[in-house]
Amino acid sequence: MIHEWDLSGTNLHRLSGRRIEVAVLPIGATEAHNRHLPEGQDVRATLHVAQRCCAAAWAQEPAIICLPPLPYGVDCNLLGFPLSIHVSQAALDAVVRDILAALEHHGIRKTVILNGHGGNDFTPLVRQVQADRPIHVFVCNWWTVGRDRYGEIFSAADDHAGEMETSVALALYPELVEPGVAGPGRPRPFRFEALERGWVQTSRDFARLNDHCGVGDPTQASAEKGRRYLDVVCERITRFLVELARTPIDNCFPHVPD
Repeated sequence: MIHEWDLSGTNLHRLSGRRIEVAVLPIGATEAHNRHLPEGQDVRATLHVAQRCCAAAWAQEPAIICLPPLPYGVDCNLLGFPLSIHVSQAALDAVVRDILAALEHHGIRKTVILNGHGGNDFTPLVRQVQADRPIHVFVCNWWTVGRDRYGEIFSAADDHAGEMETSVALALYPELVEPGVAGPGRPRPFRFEALERGWVQTSRDFARLNDHCGVGDPTQASAEKGRRYLDVVCERITRFLVELARTPIDNCFPHVPD
């Protein structure tokens, strides 16, 4: 079946003459996720969210396209674990900048970067691109979209390869999850109070946290929790995509006009 919202699956015949208002660019990473989750956790989950949201949004407003995902991210602090793949933020920004230029060439001036990896930071790029070009770029870190509902679904807050990500994996690709080999996800605390309390931030070398690249207890995860969280996230992102596609660009966009 051909899905016209999926750029990798549609064709010239269906794209010709089609008005596209919004492009969605999924970006993930390829890295260790404790011992039990796939190395492609970030890109697999992010692509699922992008495709699900684009399909639902297209049904309401057929002016949205889902681009093929970028599977690599900024992972210099995870290179202590086998085959985590790192690309610099500068390299990632350069690729995204070229994609944005191509989209602008084709008349698409609204792009949503659907980010699935905490190490990626597109804020400076978006600021500069929007200052240089008549386009609008939005960044959505999808795993944070339902943060206000987190306590209703999960037993405890976590950070990396814990209950939330394991639940999402169990909901989407349980055949790739090996719960029996998971580490406990207990990181070494910082020795400085300012870092522990968040007054000061630094980059974490995950190999110094523990030996399994996990921050968060995965043992309470379930597919049902993953489905509940994905439902919240995808409903909200879908609504935003529809609103974005239906809203014309004017002198105040994306702010409320006078």
